[in-house]
Order: sequence, then structure tokens, then C-alpha cells
Amino acid sequence: MGALPLARAEMAGFWEGFSTGALVERAQAGDSQAFEALYRRLVGRVYAICLRMARDAQRAEELTQDVFVRAWERLGSFRGESKFTTWLHRLAVNVVLQDARTKGRRESREESMGDPGEYLGRVKEVFPGTRVDLERAIASLPEGARRVLVLRDIYGYKYDEIAQMQGVALGTVKAQIHRARKMMREKLDS
Repeated sequence: MGALPLARAEMAGFWEGFSTGALVERAQAGDSQAFEALYRRLVGRVYAICLRMARDAQRAEELTQDVFVRAWERLGSFRGESKFTTWLHRLAVNVVLQDARTKGRRESREESMGDPGEYLGRVKEVFPGTRVDLERAIASLPEGARRVLVLRDIYGYKYDEIAQMQGVALGTVKAQIHRARKMMREKLDS
């Protein structure tokens, strides 16, 4: 019984010498251990995206798992035209946005702000050394404003990409980002 965890630990070290691209190729060929190594290498980055967008630690953990399940299911569709991390990042953003759309349909249109202090505690753990006032301002934005601001100003998506992800018109996204930035300025100036 003790040999199995030891063998697993030795295999984890074995994969450290492989590039992400090599792990992807092996995983695409059906090597689940290579995919597990990808998971271990990239789970922190995916979790950070999910946490920042979902603003709920438990939900972010669930969404992170969903991202990797979908990544495994869709690994064959990765063509290597971009870096795997870019593909995975986009998949994570899409999973969070789809979850928000589904949640929005299930719940009333009323937005719950939650406790920004709870979010900030988790942010400090995941992103040590960040400017707390900026994180607090982002956390206190309404859901829609926070989502478009994070996609544009933190992750660098183009306006048309955000419009496509959100399923809204380009002008709507530009207006939402303008309002979100204005709210940020007001929060940071106060």
C-alpha cells in the first residue's frame, strides 16, 4: 500500500523536466499522468482567474475543477495555434462567464454584493503583495461592472472579444467599461 503514494510522488517529480507543450502532446495522446502534471502546474493560475471573476472562494474552486474537466474533454480541439496557457485561460474565462449566465437565469436579477472583506482575505492569500485598496475597489463593484473591468483592464481582452463572451453589443461593453472605470476612480478617490 505504501508503494503507490511513493510511486506517485516520484512520477510528479518526473514530469518537472517536461515543457508544458510536451505535457500537452502526451496528454492529447491519452496520457492521464501528463494531464495530471499539467493540472498541478497550472491549477493556481486557473484558480486565480476563477476567484477574481467569481469573487467566491468555494465557487472558484468548483469552477477551477470544471475548467480542468472541460480541458480534458476538449484537449483534442487544442491545435497549438496559441500557447496552451492562453487556450486554458480563455477556457477558464468562458467557464466562469457561462456559470454567471446560468446563475443569472436561476436567480432573480437582484445582485448580492456579499462581503468584500471575505474576498479580500482570500485575495491576500492568493495574490500576496497586491494593493489592497485596488482589490477592495474591484471587489466592491457590481457583478457586471467587475466582470468587464477585469476582462479588459486586468486580462487585456479586446472590447469585441468581451462583447462576444458576454453576448452583448460592442457599444454596451464600451459603456459598461466606462462606467466601471468611473466607479473605480470614485472608490479610489474617496
